[in-house]
Amino acid sequence: MLLTVLMPVYNEEETVERIISKVLAVPLELELIIVNNGSTDKTGEILARFAECSNVKIINKDINIGKGDGVVTGLKIARGKYTVIQDGDLEYDPNDFVKMVELAEENSAMAVFGSRRLNPSSGISYNRYLWGGEFLTVLANLLFGVGITDEATCYKMVRTDILRQLNLQCRRFEFCPEVVAKLGRNGIRIYEVPIAYYPRKFEEGKKIRWYDGIEAIWTLLKYRLQPLERFRTEKNID
Repeated sequence: MLLTVLMPVYNEEETVERIISKVLAVPLELELIIVNNGSTDKTGEILARFAECSNVKIINKDINIGKGDGVVTGLKIARGKYTVIQDGDLEYDPNDFVKMVELAEENSAMAVFGSRRLNPSSGISYNRYLWGGEFLTVLANLLFGVGITDEATCYKMVRTDILRQLNLQCRRFEFCPEVVAKLGRNGIRIYEVPIAYYPRKFEEGKKIRWYDGIEAIWTLLKYRLQPLERFRTEKNID
């Protein structure tokens, strides 16, 4: 299995069927692991329609803890060489997985991010989110020297064995800064490719809020200051 797509979802009845269909149409050998984080709308009913698909696995959780918890749960059963995160909405285009995987294979890359900033035609949801994302990117580069352009992108693809070794502790949206911090602390290069982005508004179901940005800042600082055990890879063996 080349790619595992992890999709944590919560109350996405308006978009989840379409995004699943888009993921399954990507011309790659992939599996889709969907973690239903205690949805209270019709999301669960829609997911049940895909239960018989051979490359789809559905995990239903009783309560909604958050995106990070969904990622950690799904990662336990991931079989792909690489794992990438996909939200349950239509903000990102799964066809971008193809060039991400190609870049990883060509460069033996352990981590490839899809960057909205490298694509001038990418949309903007709110200016405050644009500025907040740019601040997080600058902070991540300052603290960890990762040299990236889009810290907050959803499309983070990491080799699955490496992602497991990161020992993720995230529960909610702090997944993004935790991954960046731990890759940086372990000296793992993050490659980037430009991707499409079609942002939605709050009234369309956008869930991230201003206080998630504060949590992201704290997460970056926390993993810079606290001791972190390095794991061994072919890139950092002394």
